[in-house]
Amino acid sequence: MSVFIRGCGAVSPAGWGVTALANCLVRGEPVPAKDIVRPGWTQPLRGRTVPPPSTRPAFLAHPRLRRTSPIAQYTVAAALEALGQNAPQPGRDLTKLGIVVCVMAGCVNYSRRFYAETLKDPATASPLVFPETVLNAPASHLAAFLGATAINYTLVGDQGTFLQGIALAADWLRDKRVDACLVVAAEEIDWLTADAAKLFDPEVIVGEGAGALYLSGDAGDGPAVRLEAITGAHLFTTSQMRRQAPRRARAELGSSRPDSMLCDGVQGAPRLDRDEIDAWRDWTGPRLSPKMVLGESFVAGAAWQCVAAVDLLRRGQHSVADVSVVGSNQQAIAARFVAGPQTN
Repeated sequence: MSVFIRGCGAVSPAGWGVTALANCLVRGEPVPAKDIVRPGWTQPLRGRTVPPPSTRPAFLAHPRLRRTSPIAQYTVAAALEALGQNAPQPGRDLTKLGIVVCVMAGCVNYSRRFYAETLKDPATASPLVFPETVLNAPASHLAAFLGATAINYTLVGDQGTFLQGIALAADWLRDKRVDACLVVAAEEIDWLTADAAKLFDPEVIVGEGAGALYLSGDAGDGPAVRLEAITGAHLFTTSQMRRQAPRRARAELGSSRPDSMLCDGVQGAPRLDRDEIDAWRDWTGPRLSPKMVLGESFVAGAAWQCVAAVDLLRRGQHSVADVSVVGSNQQAIAARFVAGPQTN
């Protein structure tokens, strides 16, 4: 059974929507970083934040979304764009729409707020905040908004988790557990994540946002993009294993085609980029590095890589796109997307 990408969506420091993401990547100019205040520090941290939408999204009027943190709002916005014409309408049956939401840092804004209130005065810590600290809150809000009652998973892991989410959705489709599936990755920025990233590499600039793919077993009426392959997760725990992991992922993906483009996770931090650069050192085709422009947004960053690759294929600018993801601390994994229906 073939698995097709029927739609994609994005929220990023470039703006709301895939068009804003694509235009920003074409320009190639890094989104300016903004100050993020850290309590007790005179020197602010830096991060690439999502700009306010030009108009207030209508979905924010939904009771489940009125008080949610940004990560849930990004999740719903990206998912709705990916759904496109398949978005909720009166009478539409979404009982067999699967949902996979992938996070790494997750609901950090409300978690930080809740624990800050608890440390300050446990008697006044708001219980209304606590539900938004749970890692599967965005997936729950998305399902409630869509009225989707099928299987719904939240995957927690490093950047490679988004590709694992796509592989899981493909399994559900092939096993006929769902008729279609949304795979979303989302992150939100906070001084906690910006500060934590600096502990690993001072050159990292954290970003925020979401990316989504809408998967189905049929190509639909629009430009067809097919998921051809996803490698296994090549795990690592030491620096030596990390060097080997992206090479193994690339080898498993197979030989690149002459008309392929590469969408990698290089972000301009030499120490963190080294292993992925080495694995693809002999690549001579076109190459795109979204994190160089948008920042390190953990799992959402991997989703932007996939969204950017799929968008280029849908617009006919390339016929094959390889996506390489080397996670922070777990795995290296890769995927291949192909324009057009299956030929064999």
